[in-house]
Amino acid sequence: MRNKAETLEWERQWAVPAGLATLAGIALVIASAFAIGGVSGDGDAELLRSAHEHSSSVTLAAILQAGGFLFLVAPLAFLFKAAAARSDRMRPQLIGLVIAAPLFLSVAAVLNAVATNDAANAFVAGNAKPGITVKAAATECREEQRDLGAKEFGEEYDGATPPAALERCTREKVADEEATNAISEASTHGAAIGFGFGGRIGLAFALFYSCLYAMRTGLLTRFWGSLGMALGVAALLLLVQFTMIWFIYFALLLLGRLPGGKPPAWEAGEAVPWPTPGEKAAESLEATEPGDDGPGSADPGDGERRKRKQRD
Repeated sequence: MRNKAETLEWERQWAVPAGLATLAGIALVIASAFAIGGVSGDGDAELLRSAHEHSSSVTLAAILQAGGFLFLVAPLAFLFKAAAARSDRMRPQLIGLVIAAPLFLSVAAVLNAVATNDAANAFVAGNAKPGITVKAAATECREEQRDLGAKEFGEEYDGATPPAALERCTREKVADEEATNAISEASTHGAAIGFGFGGRIGLAFALFYSCLYAMRTGLLTRFWGSLGMALGVAALLLLVQFTMIWFIYFALLLLGRLPGGKPPAWEAGEAVPWPTPGEKAAESLEATEPGDDGPGSADPGDGERRKRKQRD
C-alpha cells in the first residue's frame, strides 16, 4: 500500500485521463452496435448472406468494439489500484487478470469478425459442407407441418400453400445446416470462442473483485458497488454490453461530474467504510435521546404546551 500522499497524488494525476478513456471506450462499444445493426437474419443462412452483403460493416464493428474494450483497461486498472491502496487484504498481483480481461475481449472481437467474413464467403460461394440431406430435411418439415397444422405451418412461410411451404422449409433447413458448418469450420472460430470466454470470465472477476473492495473501503456506494458486481456476473451470460451502465457512472465519478460528488474515501486517501444498517440505526437513536441539544432533541415542555392547546 502507498502512503496517503502518494495515493492522492497518483489518483489526481490519472483520474481525468482514466475518465476520458472510459467515455471513449463506452462510445466505441456503442458505436460498434450501430455499425453491425444492418447484419441480421432468422437463421444462420440468412445471417451469413447478410454478413456477406455488409462485410465492411462486420469489419468496422469489430474494430470499434476492439478499440472500445482496449480503452476500458484504464478504469478497471484505476479502480483496482485505488482499492488496493486502501486495503491490505487485496492481492496486487491479480491486476494482471484485470488488465487481460478487456484485452481478451478485444482479440475476440477481431477474430469473430474474421470468422464471420470467412464463413459468409464460403457459404455464398457454395463451398460449405452440407449438414443434412434434402430427404432428411423434407421429412423433418413434414413432421413440423403435422404438429402445427397446415394453416399455421404455412403462416410461418408468409402464408404459402402447403406444398410451397414444405419446399421452402426444406430449402432453408439445408441452407441453415450448411451455414452452421461454414461458421464452425472458419479458421478463427475456435480461437474467437476461447478468447471471448476468457475475456468474459476475466471481466466478471475484475468487476466483482474490484467493486467488492471498492465498496468495502468506501470508494463506491453500496448501490453502485453491488450493481458493478452483478453486471460482472452478467458478463458471463454474453451480456457484456450491459456493463456500460456501470462504466458510465464510474467515468462521471472520475471526472468529478456526479451531483453528490465523490465518496469521502477518495479525498481521505484511505478506507472510509460505509456504516452498516445497525450502525446507522444506533446513530439515529443517539441523535434522538432526551437531553440531546442537537436537532433531534425534544423540549420537555413541548408535551405540556400541547396539552394546554388541546384544553383550549
